[in-house]
Amino acid sequence: FFPDDFLTVIDESHATIPQIGGMYEGDRSRKTVLVNYGFRLPSALDNRPLNFDEFMKLTDQTIYASATPAEFEIQNSVVSNKGYIPHKRQRIGEEELIPFEVAGRARPPGAPGPTVGALGERALPISRTDDPPEKFDTHTPGAPLIVEQIIRPTGLLDPKITMKPLKNQIDETIELCRQRVEKGERVLVTTLTKRTAEDLADYLRDVGLKVRYLHSDIDAIERVEILRGLRAADFDILVGINLLREGLDLPEVSLVCILDADKEGFLRSQTSLIQTAGRAARHINGEVVLFADTITQSMEALMSISEYRRAKQMEYNETHGITPQTVRRAVQESLHTILRGREVESSVIREGGGDFNLSELLRELEQEMQEASANLEFERAALLRDQIMEVKSGSGLAKIEPKRRPMRYARNAGRRRSRV
Repeated sequence: FFPDDFLTVIDESHATIPQIGGMYEGDRSRKTVLVNYGFRLPSALDNRPLNFDEFMKLTDQTIYASATPAEFEIQNSVVSNKGYIPHKRQRIGEEELIPFEVAGRARPPGAPGPTVGALGERALPISRTDDPPEKFDTHTPGAPLIVEQIIRPTGLLDPKITMKPLKNQIDETIELCRQRVEKGERVLVTTLTKRTAEDLADYLRDVGLKVRYLHSDIDAIERVEILRGLRAADFDILVGINLLREGLDLPEVSLVCILDADKEGFLRSQTSLIQTAGRAARHINGEVVLFADTITQSMEALMSISEYRRAKQMEYNETHGITPQTVRRAVQESLHTILRGREVESSVIREGGGDFNLSELLRELEQEMQEASANLEFERAALLRDQIMEVKSGSGLAKIEPKRRPMRYARNAGRRRSRV
């Protein structure tokens, strides 16, 4: 149902691209077990999502949007890329076709072929925020199509990065939290394990701080309520593990404390650190504190990227006279409040002898009937009218019959004579 030249935009591509491939693999793995043990017919395997190769061949022009793009997105963002360059795990032993690039680093002038930065990352020239549009090469085959977008409409800067030693990191965290709470600001604290998150939350609660924890054992509805409670100042500190990353919009958070930041791994990788630090980027006093004794490659990458972006943002704000402002956004109403309101409404309708769900259905059907009639879709309006009458008759409610004019037929005095 799409035209031949449609555009695909993949947001948070560093997480979405792996999920596209994982959908097929997960579906296949689950159904194969069911088929092998006789719980499904083999034809169940045919009802599946697209695998990654099929998805990439189906899409044409693609925009990858991410604050931390992976190597796959960077390699495929080139001029005249008709297909796609597979992930490096499918090209073991082959030479890298396009170098990997870390934000803020450019290839040294005159360096032949792919170059490697001080941290071991490959460098690639990209279109900087302050470069004029005419410098962006969209015609040379193989030229990179990578654009930075680090200037915010609010003028906010990337959060300041601070390092503190691991010794007494809990006491330091408590002191930092108290300072932010006195200012009416919120704090995020990230740990490495669920047990640590729960124990730390209990300890902070014992010293008089309002705190809650968040991890994967908490169901999705309660997660939403916890995040809403943080914004609404029901508590001031949220302790988590890996859920305090991309997708969280918490403008009230001004401090992110990353405990054990030098424990290199998935939870302390370059992508994880940058995404976690970004939770403090919506507040004018945003700051990230890394508790570590050594500086890992991921930490050095985070600090270099942050310094580069802050320099560009400050220069832009001074040039255009912009004063940074904290993001302001209304707090979403609690789901419990909404459900309580529906329960009250339901009880009022039941006291009047009606059914809440039935009344909602009739209201929606009548609204659709009115819209269909206004759009001159009379057949659909008539069908909806019949459905409304059936619902009312089945529920014992009085049917709304259309008023019909009584018809009278004259009775002939004699039989009609046939003509010969």
